[in-house]
Amino acid sequence: MIRLSTKTRQAQIKEAVLEIISSEGLSKLSTKNLAAKVGVSEGAIYRHFKSKKNILLSVIEDVYRNLVVNQKAISESDMIPPIKLFTFLCKQIKYLINNKGVTILLLSQANNANDSDLKNKLLEILIAQKEMIIQIVEEGINKGVWDKNLDCDAFVTLYMGIPAILNIELVLNKGTFNHENFCNKMFVLLERILKM
Repeated sequence: MIRLSTKTRQAQIKEAVLEIISSEGLSKLSTKNLAAKVGVSEGAIYRHFKSKKNILLSVIEDVYRNLVVNQKAISESDMIPPIKLFTFLCKQIKYLINNKGVTILLLSQANNANDSDLKNKLLEILIAQKEMIIQIVEEGINKGVWDKNLDCDAFVTLYMGIPAILNIELVLNKGTFNHENFCNKMFVLLERILKM
């Protein structure tokens, strides 16, 4: 058997975490199931991560690094606010579709995590996204693109519900889901609210 590097094996384990969560649910996530999915012994899982919690923390750190950091670049770009918001939204939708299981992990862990480390990492993602959305919306308001009387906090709360809606769509429309269509629909809805 070919021995893979720790980095490669860790990536395989994290990918397996998302596959299990996406296809079988969070309740089926165990080191035994992970080991079977990756094709290694349960002991091998522990050679690459100290615990299941460490695996989940690593997945959440990947979400921050691969989604939130990219969204930050969008929020700080020179794009006009409507294009910026559309690009920000579509980047998030595409990321969540390409990384099935992330939405379930984030929503489930946010609701059920009694672990302060997991909660803090999830809160870090939530706060960062909220701050970036507010930044984009306030820029649009200041440039006269969107309604100056808009309640930014209410808008952000509505926006943050989009991943939950996306998850429902993915579960109900397996194989027929069109992410571009979903992105466009969500943006049209957001734009209507911003212009009220």
